[in-house]
Amino acid sequence: MDREVDFRAVFKALAAPLLVLTPDFVMLAANDSFLKLTGGSEADLVGRSFFIVFPSNPNAPDNPNEEGAEALRASLARVLATGERDYMALQRYDIEVSGRPGVYEERYWSTINVPVLGPDGKVKLIVLRTEDVTEFLRQLKRSGEGGVTGAQAELEAMRSDVYVRARELHDLNERLQRTHRQQRETMSALQAAFERQRRFVFDASHDLRSPITGLLTELEVAISEPDSDPHQILRKLMLGCERLNDIVADLLELARLDAATPVATELVDLADLVMDELERRTLTTTVAAQLDQRVLVCASRIRLVRLLNNLLANAERHTRTTIDIVVAADPPDAVLEVIDNGPGIAPADRERVFERLLRLDDAYRQDPGGSGLGLPIAREIAQSYGGHLYAADHPTGARFVLRLPLAA
Repeated sequence: MDREVDFRAVFKALAAPLLVLTPDFVMLAANDSFLKLTGGSEADLVGRSFFIVFPSNPNAPDNPNEEGAEALRASLARVLATGERDYMALQRYDIEVSGRPGVYEERYWSTINVPVLGPDGKVKLIVLRTEDVTEFLRQLKRSGEGGVTGAQAELEAMRSDVYVRARELHDLNERLQRTHRQQRETMSALQAAFERQRRFVFDASHDLRSPITGLLTELEVAISEPDSDPHQILRKLMLGCERLNDIVADLLELARLDAATPVATELVDLADLVMDELERRTLTTTVAAQLDQRVLVCASRIRLVRLLNNLLANAERHTRTTIDIVVAADPPDAVLEVIDNGPGIAPADRERVFERLLRLDDAYRQDPGGSGLGLPIAREIAQSYGGHLYAADHPTGARFVLRLPLAA
């Protein structure tokens, strides 16, 4: 037969002294063992801040090793930050003797703080479990009474040494755990970087092979068919060389961005930049520009031109009739938007389009020779100047938004 478990009664009856805290260290519940150990009552504790009821050790000697409440606060903070249980070193916290106000008894504690996670993985509660180990330390002292001369002093020193060494071991264990976490994070980052580099080299080699194969094919045709039109062959070879040059230029730009190669910066007016590029480029579609003046950023003009041209090339490839360009100030950011009225980008793909060498099916149909590097390069240029480039919602077509810090 199924029986409903009264978990509150179970909690109250557990032998281990337990206290339940909120993330801001307000006491929610204490079991009977904890109340007996500390000499308090639920009315004294529940609903109150732990560090108001239990401030710094009220009877601590002038000893720099006595951290008391600060050590516990640091342990609870680690639990909140990591979502993992935290084992504290032995702590001294004296308890007022029952019926003797102002008289405190020396006590030592071994404490574990355990997180209770919510469905979102965040710490919702902290269970503090503590054990009074004072008797164990006193036993070392008592066992030496009545023994050989000097034994009692030696055992007293041993008692103090156990306390100090326990704290030292705890500190060493914490340092080892931090080092281990850092090593794991470093190893994961190195493995991820190696995998990205391996995929990049493979994909780049594949993209380079296509124009090279095209060039070789045209040369073979020219050799095998002497009567073929040399002008037409040279034109195809020129297009293949331009394609190859574009890919190499993209790869070199990515290498410079990855290496954080410094480039001279200047004040750039985004409206002037857009107008200059529109006059220089020959676009196959209509462009409508809405440009606010004096929207200034501090960056490399050459790299911003590269970013803008990559966005324009992408929009020209996908638009049906018109490309809209908007420049405006939205403090603290300068904003540049390039919008087309093509098929748009599915929400699930709006981050994927910035992956290196990734080409969606629609992009591949529009331009089989594309490298899939234009948008990733544009985003990395934006990030190199403390900005962000992203694909945003738009009723029709794709909308790319560049945000850069406004120049002071």
